[in-house]
Amino acid sequence: QVQLVESGGGLVQAGGSLRLSCAASGRTFSSYAMGWFRQAPGKEREFVTTISRSGGSTDYADSVKGRFTISRDNAKNTVYLQMNSLRPEDTAVYYCAAGLGGKNYRSYNYWGQGTQVTVSS
Repeated sequence: QVQLVESGGGLVQAGGSLRLSCAASGRTFSSYAMGWFRQAPGKEREFVTTISRSGGSTDYADSVKGRFTISRDNAKNTVYLQMNSLRPEDTAVYYCAAGLGGKNYRSYNYWGQGTQVTVSS
């Protein structure tokens, strides 16, 4: 069992930056690939990025490639999402997830409660 708690969301102007954190409970954090997904009002949940168990492999949605960076610290049981050059269309609730990895949300077994990111124009 893994419990995930996101933090770091907020309101930022377009072009600004935010860093999201996701802290995991338990001693098995390094056993899971981690992912970030987002969901805007009226839209389906959308893949953002994922990182392998060791942190050696990452993948990004085209819409965030070059602007967002995922990283993890297995010693701290934490995964991060650095978001730069934010755009109004990045506005959403951001969720971290633990599981097998990949772009399909069905591959993730555990989810955080989400953190709101709002980008004003």
